[in-house]
Amino acid sequence: MERNAWRTSSRSGSNGQCVEVRDRGSQVDVRDSKAPAAGMLTFDPAAWTAFTTTIKTDGTNP
Repeated sequence: MERNAWRTSSRSGSNGQCVEVRDRGSQVDVRDSKAPAAGMLTFDPAAWTAFTTTIKTDGTNP
């Protein structure tokens, strides 16, 4: 992932409901592409990796 650049999730649909992610090295930011000024969630890289790994491998569990 390119540093400091917002990118749209590859899982986002074509209906405009997108999640954007930005890698800032020491932090990973996530925001709603429809409302970028509404704020963002910030994760440390290890937490982001754990989150995305869990979603990819076991997305059926809440």
